Amino acid sequence: MEKYYTSEKSTLILIALMKFHGVKKVVVSPGATNVCLVGSLQHDPYFEIYSCVDERSAAYMACGLARESGEPVALSCTGATASRNYAPGLTEAYYSNLPIVAITSTQYTGRVGQLMEQVIDRSNPMNDMVKKSIQVGTVHDDEEEWAAGVAINSVLLEMKRKGGEPVHINLTTTYSKDFSVKELPSVKGIQRYTFEDEMPSLVGKTCLIHIGAHSRWSKELTELVDQFCEKFNAVVSCEHISNYRGKYGVYAALLANQTGAASRYMKPDIMIHIGTVSGFGAGFLAKPKEIWRVHPDGEIRDTYRRLTAVFEMSETEFFKRALMQSMENVSCVSYYNTFHQACIELEEKIPELPFSNPWMAYNTRNRLPDKCELHLGILNTLRSWSLFEVSHEKEVEIYSNTGGFGIDGLVSALLGAALASPEKLFLGIIGDLAFFYDMNAMGNRHMPNNIRLMIVNNGRGTEFRNFNHPAERFGEDADAYMAAAGHFGCQSRALVKHYSQDLGFEYISASDKQEYLNHIDHFLDKNLSEKPIIFEVFTDSRDESEALNILYHIGVTPMGAAKAVAKNMIGEKGTQKIKGIINSVKKK
Repeated sequence: MEKYYTSEKSTLILIALMKFHGVKKVVVSPGATNVCLVGSLQHDPYFEIYSCVDERSAAYMACGLARESGEPVALSCTGATASRNYAPGLTEAYYSNLPIVAITSTQYTGRVGQLMEQVIDRSNPMNDMVKKSIQVGTVHDDEEEWAAGVAINSVLLEMKRKGGEPVHINLTTTYSKDFSVKELPSVKGIQRYTFEDEMPSLVGKTCLIHIGAHSRWSKELTELVDQFCEKFNAVVSCEHISNYRGKYGVYAALLANQTGAASRYMKPDIMIHIGTVSGFGAGFLAKPKEIWRVHPDGEIRDTYRRLTAVFEMSETEFFKRALMQSMENVSCVSYYNTFHQACIELEEKIPELPFSNPWMAYNTRNRLPDKCELHLGILNTLRSWSLFEVSHEKEVEIYSNTGGFGIDGLVSALLGAALASPEKLFLGIIGDLAFFYDMNAMGNRHMPNNIRLMIVNNGRGTEFRNFNHPAERFGEDADAYMAAAGHFGCQSRALVKHYSQDLGFEYISASDKQEYLNHIDHFLDKNLSEKPIIFEVFTDSRDESEALNILYHIGVTPMGAAKAVAKNMIGEKGTQKIKGIINSVKKK
């Protein structure tokens, strides 16, 4: 019977990515756990395979091969103590900057520590033996397939970094006896570019620049991005915490959440990803052919699962180099014009909303004082504000704790920022649970008078009562534990009032739209008041959910309406089953 590749998906992914990254030389030691890998490699004429019984000698052979050829070299060994014998040779490779990948095959790692034969723990290699080590388990679904591909790409890229680095892959096997696979799977290879490498071409490509959370922009970087958009007919997809205030920013969250409405704008050839963790922008809804990440750390961050390149350089360096590419300068911004116009037209259709966080965001964004700094609580508050554009003329900087994306520190972070710039006005908007979590910061003796904090008090984690949240299927039963309703005085009108006043704050409150409008201008007054201000706003979670529901269904397309009807008819299980069928057909 003819033998081809193993049926083990993780091993197939590894072999395909070894080819992508140019790893063709392999030194193999005998054993059982690496049979699936070795049996597949020796079938493929791409690979140059050398045999060595002694793993210690094999590692040193790899050093000689790598040093003399200037090419990366792979090692393959079985389980038990075989990998321990790689230590001297890999230590030599570490200090000699040699590109070697040690692939140690293993049984299911859950067996580690259970006194099973030939099962040892390889999860913590010595610091000066390999630069990076990963564990690759068996692949059962799309999620695990994606994770394995990203991990293997990252370790093989690390092997080629800084002139050469030894790395380690601990590859799980199931001892499959099926070697009937004739073709390797299609894999997504990821490349790393440094300042020394030639820039890949952007000529003739449609580009969308997506910005996650971002610190303060320099004038130079803003101008470079604007020039890039003009030269390549590109557009910037951003959100408030992106802090981009150039000419070509589009706040697409509202449009993107209308089912199918933003699809024509969110399918560029290349999406250039800069910044860090996004809040509620449109990045997750984009469908580019490929994504380029630009960051000085040069790390693989496949946030949107289409990463093909990472540029280890500053954003300023990247855009300078991109602008040097030769092409006919068409000076066209049609992509931005049509995309931005679609967002404007949708926003003009927004109907009257119930009194809620989204209503407040919509009616407050254009009242913000010039050059203030706005801090937004995560989830409901950040989402609500992300749906509406804030005028660039205001020069407002906006931040949120999206790095860890927890509820536990907005008041403290606001305090720290306000202390650093006492002449500037700092505004914070936060939900009640997040406020009570961090309320001790209000008692800090350094509390300055340039802080204004709005507390949206709906008496629970209203996130879990929104119409589209998985917990909403429990209805009011979600309040008891998921939404944590009923704590902190059950929307007491006195608790925060007395607490804040006793700590030296000015306190104001509102329970409806008119009361809110009566107080908002005072809350936003750019002149610093004698005391810091607390503005407590009481809302109902049902209104919060209804406002979001209205906003997400302004511009429903015929396709979107049809999908919604179909989903209601077949239910969640039916929807997932159909998605599975579609994905399997696509793969074929």
